[in-house]
Amino acid sequence: MVEFRLPDLGEGMEEAEIRRWLVRVGERVTAYQAIAEVETDKAVTEITSPVTGRVAEIRVGEGARARKGEVLVVFEEEAATPAGERAQSSPVTAATTATAATTEATLASGGSTAQTGAGVATAVAPATGAASGGRRRVLAAPAVRKLAFELGVDLEQVPPSTPEGRVTLADVRAFAERQRTATAGPRPETAQPSGTVAPAPANGAQPQPGAAPAPEEERQALTGLRRRIAERMERSWRSIPHATAFDEADGGALVALREALLPVAERRGLRLTYLPLLVKLLIPVLKEFPIFNASLDEERREIVYKRVYHIGIATASPEGLLVPVLRHADRLSLAQVASELERLVEGGRRRTLGLHELTGSTFTLNNVGSFGGSSGTPIINYPEAAILAVGRLQEKAVVRNGSLVARPVLPLALSFDHRLIDGAQAGAFLARFKELVENPQQLLLDLV
Repeated sequence: MVEFRLPDLGEGMEEAEIRRWLVRVGERVTAYQAIAEVETDKAVTEITSPVTGRVAEIRVGEGARARKGEVLVVFEEEAATPAGERAQSSPVTAATTATAATTEATLASGGSTAQTGAGVATAVAPATGAASGGRRRVLAAPAVRKLAFELGVDLEQVPPSTPEGRVTLADVRAFAERQRTATAGPRPETAQPSGTVAPAPANGAQPQPGAAPAPEEERQALTGLRRRIAERMERSWRSIPHATAFDEADGGALVALREALLPVAERRGLRLTYLPLLVKLLIPVLKEFPIFNASLDEERREIVYKRVYHIGIATASPEGLLVPVLRHADRLSLAQVASELERLVEGGRRRTLGLHELTGSTFTLNNVGSFGGSSGTPIINYPEAAILAVGRLQEKAVVRNGSLVARPVLPLALSFDHRLIDGAQAGAFLARFKELVENPQQLLLDLV
């Protein structure tokens, strides 16, 4: 028997959640075949079998968490015997043997790439032959799996539309619609006693004889990324005494600057939003107020000032909030910031970023305006000292020189750790950032 333990997934991750088992007890697996999907604080990855053999026991169920080094599954290793003897001694059926042989042939021909040693697959195995006993390995992104769960669709029944056999969001929606159409049919008419009329429901729907009353609530386990978000939010709110300062900046100059740079950016193939500009405006303010780019070592009771500027960018994914990290933002040009931000945000939404791209931020910028928000109280990304939320840029009536005029206004909300930062410092930080937003040309003074 071979005990397979949760491997080191990197970045100091000490535990992971078993998102989905790709094999069952009794199935035959080959070395480096994907056997489970696991989810850490930030990423979803696959782990692979270290041996060729049969699954004897699964010790950690789906939705449960395991710590690094904990036994996940036990294999009965297959002896290196001739094929004829193996066929006589093994209880596997001919169909299963054929499926396993197909898997071995596919792996041998380079149909899948696996990372040896660590036990973590770097590519998804082909859908055919990935599991025996007639169960195929479904290729689908996390967003597709989430949609299938919400619609009650079994992904194994959905025919893929892509050449490589990957199930898409459109495939799931089309399958769900076909299911709904197939199950919807004429309702049988119930005979009524002569001379009586059944009362019609208030909403016009026909009553179903003997139908159970609809449940008044539904419970769902808090799992995956949503549970990680809940845990991090709880830790931040319980550990850090939050305070929030609010302000508004006139965004007229920022709008004009972006409009001037937009044609140049488009010629270079860059998508220039306001976010890269805000990042570049933020860096000199963090350098001027270093306490905002710091954290508190709670065990040693020391303030840790960071000499790097790794800006976390709060990003909404289909499964919840992620914070990709723009590393060394102070060393990047505006064009480089724009390019890297586009890659990170898209990777965050698709859940394709590595752990090193989702950890290590020193300050977080939350652009709530990107999804229509105007303002709010951001929660600090523990263990950072502060977070800045920027709302939707919109026209408002403001007073200028005694007259009422319409101006583009940018809402600002700065949450800070009140153990390290006082209200006066927060006000000064916001005032300086507001000054740069309203006069972005000041950055030219700091160019080398």
